[in-house]
Amino acid sequence: MSQIALHYLWWIAALLLLGGEVLLPGYFMLWIGLAAAVMGVVLLAVPGLTALAQAVIFVILAFASCFLYWKWVRPRLNRVPAGNERLNRRGEQLIGQRYTLCEPIVQGRGKARVGDGMWLVTGPDLPLGATVEVIGIDGTTLRVKAVDVA
Repeated sequence: MSQIALHYLWWIAALLLLGGEVLLPGYFMLWIGLAAAVMGVVLLAVPGLTALAQAVIFVILAFASCFLYWKWVRPRLNRVPAGNERLNRRGEQLIGQRYTLCEPIVQGRGKARVGDGMWLVTGPDLPLGATVEVIGIDGTTLRVKAVDVA
């Protein structure tokens, strides 16, 4: 195989790595695949590189692209916009809210009506219809305290 066609092998390797990223997501194959694609461009620009030089450049590009991901891209992906800290965590969104018991709390367990559903609650024994405030969550069970309604 001629030196001119070797860049195609790097691009095929890049496509295989990117395809692997689709099958086994985790981001690292994406960045190594991008390094392989860049290596194909480098080999297209400088066709006389030896196999050892190609391997060294590829390793440098792979480490650089992974480092770029960890230090620059990943922190931006993990940033949560203000006000969305509890997005997709329904139970945590209920903390501080007040609800009415639809089943009394007996021996520390009962149920409260939340919207059109009922949630398990734990807290001090309280009668049916008492108003409670959510103070925390344990899995899918709300921890509540009694609220004095004046």
